Amino acid sequence: MNVSFGTMKARIAEDFTDRRRFDRLAVDVDAKMRELGASGIEAKVLNISERGFMAACEGRFEVGSRVWLILPGRERANAVVKWTAGDKIGAEFAAPISLEAVKSFSVNG
Repeated sequence: MNVSFGTMKARIAEDFTDRRRFDRLAVDVDAKMRELGASGIEAKVLNISERGFMAACEGRFEVGSRVWLILPGRERANAVVKWTAGDKIGAEFAAPISLEAVKSFSVNG
């Protein structure tokens, strides 16, 4: 089988969206993030589901590190960083969260 690296990257990208089990809610929410035991930084949550989120932030987090996400009007949520790409990270919550409070921040209304 002859598969180029470009083909493999495309397959991984296709499979990534297919693996999501929960719908993502597009948001534009100013939040704070911090690694366990560290000080917080500003972050912008771009999408969120009951099980995870994507955010843009200036800080650098390692894949596998545990972080707190602090959203306005709700308690902090513990998550594990699953991927990083430039200034963006994707993380999975340790326990599902309720999106009721977050829905008011939805980009789509």
